[in-house]
Amino acid sequence: MEGTEIAADDAAFRSDSLASALEAQDTVAVALALRNDGVIVPLLDVEGPVQVRVFRRGDADKYMLLLFSSAATYVTMVPEESDHRVLKYDAATLLEFLQQNVGVLEAVWFDVAGPHAMQAAPEDVIAALELPRAE
Repeated sequence: MEGTEIAADDAAFRSDSLASALEAQDTVAVALALRNDGVIVPLLDVEGPVQVRVFRRGDADKYMLLLFSSAATYVTMVPEESDHRVLKYDAATLLEFLQQNVGVLEAVWFDVAGPHAMQAAPEDVIAALELPRAE
């Protein structure tokens, strides 16, 4: 997987279903959007393997994973930066990342810059992604 430099309005890096779920503040719809449409994940601008960008509050011991409904909402959060790299994670990729890092994450935030931010415990997002799919 390569990180891609994107334009803030790039349609390939947007989840309209997640944006709608966040606007409605509907946790079930957020879970369905993550399972079916994916989510925008910010990346560090580093050489070598792709690294997900996580954030820390002050001197907190754990990190927060910030996920976005679009590249534009990520850019809104860090407007002073010029190199915005993201990937769109599907449910399986997000689940794998969360399972590998649950011990160092205190929270998962969606569209933290607003206007419809939501927060979840990493364990709750994992549980939603692990639910069996209807056949």
